[in-house]
Amino acid sequence: MTPDVIFIGAGVAGLGAAWLLAEKGVKVLVLERDEAGAGTSGRAGGMLAPSAELKFGEEELLKFELESMRLWPDFVARLEARSQMKVDYRTHGTLIVAVDRDDLERIDHLWTYHRELELEVQRMDGDALRELEPGLAPGIPGGLYVRGDHQVDPRLLVQALVKAIRNAGGSVREGCRVLAIETEAGAVSGVQLEEGFISAPSVVVSAGVWLKEIEGLPKDDRPRVRPVRGQMIAVECGEPPLLKHVVRGPDAYLIPRSDGELVIGSTMEEQGFDPALTAGGLMDILVGAWEVLPGIHQARVLGTWTGFRPMTLDNMPQVRASSVPGLFWSVGHGRNGILLTPATAERMVSVYEGSVLVG
Repeated sequence: MTPDVIFIGAGVAGLGAAWLLAEKGVKVLVLERDEAGAGTSGRAGGMLAPSAELKFGEEELLKFELESMRLWPDFVARLEARSQMKVDYRTHGTLIVAVDRDDLERIDHLWTYHRELELEVQRMDGDALRELEPGLAPGIPGGLYVRGDHQVDPRLLVQALVKAIRNAGGSVREGCRVLAIETEAGAVSGVQLEEGFISAPSVVVSAGVWLKEIEGLPKDDRPRVRPVRGQMIAVECGEPPLLKHVVRGPDAYLIPRSDGELVIGSTMEEQGFDPALTAGGLMDILVGAWEVLPGIHQARVLGTWTGFRPMTLDNMPQVRASSVPGLFWSVGHGRNGILLTPATAERMVSVYEGSVLVG
C-alpha cells in the first residue's frame, strides 16, 4: 500500500497529526529512526502549563499554547478511548513558589504579568500554599496557584498515540532511518531509507533536532532548529506522596506521577548533541528541588536522563507547508511540545488538507 503521507519522526509533533489524519481515512505511515518517543517526547516533563511556563515577550507563543490547552480535555478523552489506555492526565494545577522573601520580587513580576494578560492565577501566602502541599518548605513565604494547569505522562502519551494510529488503520514503523527526501518534477515523490525507497506524494518532517540529518531538504526554507540539553532526575514519590500538584521554584520544577515517580527538572544548556549528565547540572536541579520540598532528601533515585529540546530562534514552532510541494514542517516545539500536541495536530491537519485540496 502506498501511503498518502509519510511522517518522519515518532514524537508528539508528528504522531498527533498522523492519528487525526488516519481517523479521516488518510493512509498514514510514520517512520522512526529509533523507538517512538525515544528522542525528545519520551524524555519530557509533561507539564501542560501555559501560565506557569510563561516567559516575558512570548505572547504569540502563549496564544498557541492557550489554544492547545482548550483542546486537551477532548483530545485526551478521544485518545484514551481509541487507544484503550490511560495517559495519566491530571488536573491538580501548578504552584509557583518563592523560596525566600527576596524571591517574592520574582513572584510579584509574574503576578503582574499574568494579570496584564488576563490569565487566571491566584496569589497565596506560604500558609495557604502549605495547606495544599504540606511538604513544602516552612520558609516559603508565598507564591501563585495556577488552577488551570494540567499534566500528562509523555511516555504514556506516545504509546497511546502509536496505538491510536494503528487502531485507526495507520502504520508506525520503528528502527527506520530516513536518509533523504526524494523529489520528481520539483515535488515530493517519497523518502529514501537505508533499505530502500518508499513512494508518497506528501511528507511531514517531524524529526525535531534530527532534521539536519535528512538529505534533500530545501536549504532556503529549512527551519533553523538547535538542540538545548535538559538534565532530569526521577525519585520515588513515597507513600503518602510527597506532592499532588506540580511545583515550580526558581531553579527547579517537580512533577508527581500516578505511578509513584517524582520527576525533577531541568537544566537549559547550549551543549549541542552532547547527552552527558553532569555533576553540576544534577546538583543544581536537586538543590533547587530541595529548597522547595525538603522531603526529597531521603527519596530513592529511580533514574536520570537527558533530552534535547528542539528550539527555534524565536521559540515559535514551525507547523507549515515548505517551499517544495508535498513537503511539510512540524518542528521546533522547544520546551512546549507535549503541551502543544493537540493544537499542533489540528494545525498540521489543516495545512495538509489545504495543500492537498489546492493541489
